[in-house]
Formats: sequence, structure tokens, C-alpha cells
Amino acid sequence: MNLKGNTGDRKKISFDHKPNHTTKAIKRAAILTMFASTITFNIGFAKDNESSLLQKVFHIYASEEYVGAVSDEQAVKELIDAKIEETSSQYEGLKLNDESNISVISEQVFNVQTNDTETLDKVNDLVTVAADAIELSVNDEIAVYVKDIEAYHEVVRKLKLQSVSEKELSELEARKDSIDSLPPLKTNETRIVDVLIKESISGVNQSTQPDSVMTVDQAVKHLQKGELEEKTYTVRAGDVISKIAADHKLTNEELTKLNDTIDDNSALQIGQELKVTAFKPLTNIEVVREKKETKTIEFKNQVKQSSAMLKGDSKVVQKGNKGAKEMTYKTVEKNGVQVSQSIQEEKIVKEVTTNIILKGTKVIPSRGSGKFSWPAQGGYISSEMGQRWGSKHRGIDIARPSGFTIKAADNGVVISAGKDGTYGNKVLVDHKNGYQTLYAHLASINVRVGQIVPVGAKLGVMGSTGRSTGTHLHFEVIKNGKNVNPLSYLQK
Repeated sequence: MNLKGNTGDRKKISFDHKPNHTTKAIKRAAILTMFASTITFNIGFAKDNESSLLQKVFHIYASEEYVGAVSDEQAVKELIDAKIEETSSQYEGLKLNDESNISVISEQVFNVQTNDTETLDKVNDLVTVAADAIELSVNDEIAVYVKDIEAYHEVVRKLKLQSVSEKELSELEARKDSIDSLPPLKTNETRIVDVLIKESISGVNQSTQPDSVMTVDQAVKHLQKGELEEKTYTVRAGDVISKIAADHKLTNEELTKLNDTIDDNSALQIGQELKVTAFKPLTNIEVVREKKETKTIEFKNQVKQSSAMLKGDSKVVQKGNKGAKEMTYKTVEKNGVQVSQSIQEEKIVKEVTTNIILKGTKVIPSRGSGKFSWPAQGGYISSEMGQRWGSKHRGIDIARPSGFTIKAADNGVVISAGKDGTYGNKVLVDHKNGYQTLYAHLASINVRVGQIVPVGAKLGVMGSTGRSTGTHLHFEVIKNGKNVNPLSYLQK
């Protein structure tokens, strides 16, 4: 409110006196003195009388536009103050003022002619109550209004707290205020390097309508949510209207209104483009972190060929050991989602050892030579083939060996290995030339069905399983399905 004072225009009063032609100086002087005294008395009386008749009137203007006149200037002040007070009750905490640019000019007049009620009603309609606020802009575009500079800084702070914790932000701010350099990262430690609002944020003092001023939380929510912008979506296999609408936070009705070529019953085509809307945040928070962690280095397997080993056999000649390396990463997150990760440093802390496997390449002939080697380590024939105890003995028994290893009599393929009634643990080898050999009463078996065995390969250990009178090997030779006397074929 601009209050200006003005006393108004005053009438200028002037007198024109012409001297007479009296010759006597004394008489002339006396007359002049008396006349001057009379004039002075009359003028003073006129001025006092005029002043007592003048009254003040107050003219109201709103931005150079004349509103009207009132007889009481205080009534205008009280009206404006009441309007501000009324608005203050609705918007607590805001500093309010009148922005209607109303001015009052006083004038002294003889005849006061005002309509106070009508003029004050006009003033009431013209009074504009505004709030002192901070105008927060994003990339030079007005975004929100908050009540003061403290609220402005709190909005910026709370925007950052949407992506980091209170503790993380406090530690970051403390580090920025410190002149000390950062200590090296510890293993499995993560720390924030920076929290940035990617857009340019600025604030200036500005007056605005009270209902435009947001609380801190309202301002943060608005800046995060942003404004709706139109986008397009390309229909994919399996899409239906309800799913597309839900994915973009729209109702079916809203989606069909945006796209006049479809309705709830429309059949969508793959590749069809639909208009959708999505909120675009006004601000984007970028968090830069660095982290250090130990990564396991898996060992590699290296296979070497050995002609000294049988094909199918393998053994580990150097056991593999996992290594370890320390990795330091820089990660960038946008609005809580990681968008990039780069390696800043890599250091080997434990060397990896290659796992070396030796694999045999020696091929074992599966076909026998027709000549049979002695199947035991020494020993003697304790029972020959023929009738024994009222039944036919199908092979020979070998007992009292110097060792208990039972060996293949010729090259062949194991076709049976396991328990077999009175035979106990038994191995049957097919020599692929019409001959088969059988090894029975074994204490244990060292081969499996399908395994190719060369002459002299260990089949098992001599024992006394099944129907047996003691530790020995029962050995049979079978030719074209019939048992023959092993002694006719064995070479000891």
C-alpha cells in the first residue's frame, strides 16, 4: 500500500495598492500606516475563516485507475489489513502482503462528497493478497513455490534422500566440507562419491498466490512425479488393451480416448502403435558410488593326452585352485536404478592354479588273440575239469597264489560282473573271437560291464564267495557256448 499526502491547491490572494497625492509627508505616512494595518487584519481574518471551512477527502487509486473517494483513510487501511488477516488464517506460516497497488491521495476541499461504502466495496474487490515465497525453477522453467529459503534447501535435500539414506547423505556432505582426502576403500565396502540433481535448480524471491505455495513434501512429490507427456507404444505378441492400459497406469477408457481407432473389443495387431501417456519427472537424481569387492577366479581345466594310459582312463596330475581378485567399480544410478558400471581398478590377490587332467589315448583291442595267459599270480591247480562230487566241474581251480590279483587271460569286453549264485562274485569276459572266460568266487570286483580289458588287466581279487571250500579262483574257458578244458589253452 502506498500512502501519499497532498494539501490540495490553495487560492493565491494578492493586493494592488496605488499611493494618493497628499503633499504632506507626515499625513501620508500616517494614512499609509493605518491602511496597512487594516489590510493585515483583514487578510489574517480571511485566512483563519477559510481554513476552518476546509475538510480532507481521500482519493483511492489502483494502479493509476481512480476507484473513488472516502472520508476516512484509516478505513482503507483496516479493510486491507482485515483481508490479509482473513487469508492468513487459511495459510498459516506464510508471509502475506497486498499486491493490488492501491494508493491514497488526500485533498482539502470545502464540500466533501464521498460514498464510503461503495468505494470500500470496490477496494475490497481489488485487494489482492499475495504470499512472499521462493520460486523454484528447473532448467529455468518455474516448477514450484515454497514458503522460504529454508524450505527451498529442504526440498533439494529431500529430493536427494529419495535415492540415498540420511546417513549416507550426511557422510557425503561432511566429506565435502573436509579438506582431508578420502581413505582407500576397504574390501566389500561401498561409499557414495556424489549425489547430483541432473537438472539446473534455482530459486528467487517472488510473490505468488497463497494457494500456489507448496509444503516441502508436496514440492518433492511434484518434482519427482513430474508432468504427463504423450508417448507411443508398439503392440507386441500377447498384448491386450487392459494389459497395455494397466502397464501405463491408465484405465481402458482413458486408453481408448487417446486412440480413436480402437475400442474395448478391438483386435490389436502386432506392430500397431498406440498413444499412451506417462509422467516425466521434472528432476532426476544421479547417485555415483564406488565399491570394492573380491571376485573369485574360477580355475580352468587343461586336458593333456597320454599314450601310456588306456583310452577312457584319466587322472588329475595338478589339482586346480581358485584364485581371487579385488575389483573397484564405479556405478551410476538414475532415480534408484543402476544405469552403468565401470571397472576403476583390478588387482590379483591370489593366483589361480590350472586343473590339469591326463587322459589316455592307448586303444585296447577288444578282440582276443586266442591264447590265454595264466589268470592268477602264481598258484597251483587244486582241482581240474571233470566229474567231482557227483557233478561235472566246468573249469579248473587255482589256489595258493603268491598274490591275490586276478587278471584277464586275453583281450576282451566284460559282459558280466557281479554276484551269481554258487559262483559268488563272478566276472565273464567275451573275447570277441568265439571264446569267453569266467572268473568266480572273487572277494571283490574291479571292472564294470562294457569295459574293454587287455590281457593281464586286473579283474578283481581272489576270494571265497559263493559255494566255496576256501580261497581260490574258479576259472572256465567257453568256446562257442560250450565249456572246454582250460588246461588245453592256458600258457603258464
